[in-house]
Amino acid sequence: MPSRLGVIGIVVEDLEAVPRVNQILSHHSQIIVGRMGIPYRQRGVSVISLIIDGDTDEIGSLTGKLGSIKGVSVKSALTTRQYPDGG
Repeated sequence: MPSRLGVIGIVVEDLEAVPRVNQILSHHSQIIVGRMGIPYRQRGVSVISLIIDGDTDEIGSLTGKLGSIKGVSVKSALTTRQYPDGG
């Protein structure tokens, strides 16, 4: 299946959800090209940005699982161009 490049933005407002978020990210590590996480202490949240490269099913699984966690907001932006499998 062709893959797509994109970015995913994650805001964790309930810091008790951080271990679950990290568990899901580890499970989907094969599609994560890069990750940057910033604890925004003044607001009491954590912000994570991901660069991803995967097929739409893999990306949907990742964002769906993250979005189902209470206190976690997720947004994604994907390229319209599809790349051959294997990058």
